[in-house]
Amino acid sequence: MSEAPSVERIPVSVITGFLGSGKTTLLKHLLPQPAMADTAVVINEFGEVGLDHLLVETSSDDTVLLSSGCLCCTIRGDLVETLRSLFLRRRKGSIPTFKRVVIETTGLADPAPVLHTLMQDPLVSECYRLDGVITTVDAVNGMDQLDRQMESVKQAAVADRLLLTKSDLAEKPTVDALTERLRKLNPAAPIHPVRNGRIDAAELLNAGLYNPETKSLDVRRWLKAETYSDHHHGHDHEHDHHGQNPHDVNRHDSRIAAFALDWDKPLDWTVFVEWIEMLITGHGENLLRIKGILNVAGEDSPIAIHGVQHLFHPPIALPAWPDGDRHSRIVFITRDIAQETIETSFRSFFAPKAG
Repeated sequence: MSEAPSVERIPVSVITGFLGSGKTTLLKHLLPQPAMADTAVVINEFGEVGLDHLLVETSSDDTVLLSSGCLCCTIRGDLVETLRSLFLRRRKGSIPTFKRVVIETTGLADPAPVLHTLMQDPLVSECYRLDGVITTVDAVNGMDQLDRQMESVKQAAVADRLLLTKSDLAEKPTVDALTERLRKLNPAAPIHPVRNGRIDAAELLNAGLYNPETKSLDVRRWLKAETYSDHHHGHDHEHDHHGQNPHDVNRHDSRIAAFALDWDKPLDWTVFVEWIEMLITGHGENLLRIKGILNVAGEDSPIAIHGVQHLFHPPIALPAWPDGDRHSRIVFITRDIAQETIETSFRSFFAPKAG
């Protein structure tokens, strides 16, 4: 069990989105903003972003310092190596003391391995903490990409912030239909229309459990469990218990379910771990994201959990409950796993046995 996350750990925002969805254009408009000062941006190639107009102050083989205070770094080797190197150079004073990191993934990338890196590598997880996943969705071509590309659906499903890029180029009915589709796919993520790549950086940052504005842990803002109560995605049409919709085989998002589980009795921690391990063994790759706040028997304060597929961040003991409601609430985003499957297995572990 971990203590509440240290504010000293550096928050990391992950920008993902399908090819051509405007990630690079977004970065070009974000980098000069004051809210992005003291930010290290990890990208694949400097040339793709086009830094010339941002006034490069100093440059080395793999880093560029901009006049705005942003430090851009290309990925050398793997992401673990890059993040370790950045932190060590920061500590030695060979690069500026950046206060946050933004990672841009490639257009075909599943964001899960990046999240795994932040959870799994001991040095990385000691120095950095996930702030949030920002996903760009092309307002013009997004519907077709969601139909054809499962990676596009996963990118949207695990997002903490959804950006509708090129919304100025798309017809309003198209934007409205895409917005509604994304809202069903991911009920909790705010959806922001973006014109010409322009958005206030403050809208995208500070999406994690720790809220730097209040210098406290903001569980309600992070979990947003109430947003799932009216979205039983995957259950408003005929389907089997694996989320498959035989009448619409091209709709990849019919395989995604987003829902919250609520339990009013204290949970036995050992039994809860056994249940999670059972889920991971049977469904690990399809547990796209799990977040929760638990009322654990014998604990006065809640326990926060966060998992991505088969990996879980060490559970965090929070200092206090956010309100008088001590229900355990767990949010799931799954692929090919129906809500009933999760609920039935949970009850089999925790519901009182007859007799």
